[in-house]
Amino acid sequence: IRTWRTTALLSGPADKPGRTAKNNVPEDFDIDMQDPETQRAAVAIQSQFRKFQKKKQDVKS
Repeated sequence: IRTWRTTALLSGPADKPGRTAKNNVPEDFDIDMQDPETQRAAVAIQSQFRKFQKKKQDVKS
């Protein structure tokens, strides 16, 4: 029997090699998620993605 995480629909079984069961992040993941520069980069990426999605939605209409 395999054990599943609470995010099983997105991630798969908990016994997947190289992943921690706690937060489904690869063990070699070394990006500091609390770094302000990382947070600014994430906001910039999300902003560009939203613009892309809006443009794609407008083209369909």
